[in-house]
Amino acid sequence: QVHLVESGGGLVQAGGSLRLSCTTSTHTSIYGVGWFRQAPGKEREFVAALRLPARVTYYADSVKGRFTISRDNAKNTVYLQMDSLNLDDTAVYYCAAGTVRYNSGSYYSALPYNYWGQGTQVTVSS
Repeated sequence: QVHLVESGGGLVQAGGSLRLSCTTSTHTSIYGVGWFRQAPGKEREFVAALRLPARVTYYADSVKGRFTISRDNAKNTVYLQMDSLNLDDTAVYYCAAGTVRYNSGSYYSALPYNYWGQGTQVTVSS
């Protein structure tokens, strides 16, 4: 069983930054942690992922160069640093963890993830 707790969402002006955190509590090996988001009226979309233990990173084209995913092993926490935020980044952001290994290309999808957090709201204002 994997328990995920997200934090760090909030309201920020366009051009600003936020850092989301996803802390995991488990004795099970985690092979991937991903961030997804869902805006009102839209489908959930992939944002970024970290494949473990190799720490290979994956980003959606829409956030590449602006967002950074990283992990602090000592704190069992994965971060999503979001810079140069724009109005299109407004959404509920979800952290997800996977306990089964998948091939590299799968980490751009929801396929590898069998545990999901409750979501945290990110609102970017003009």
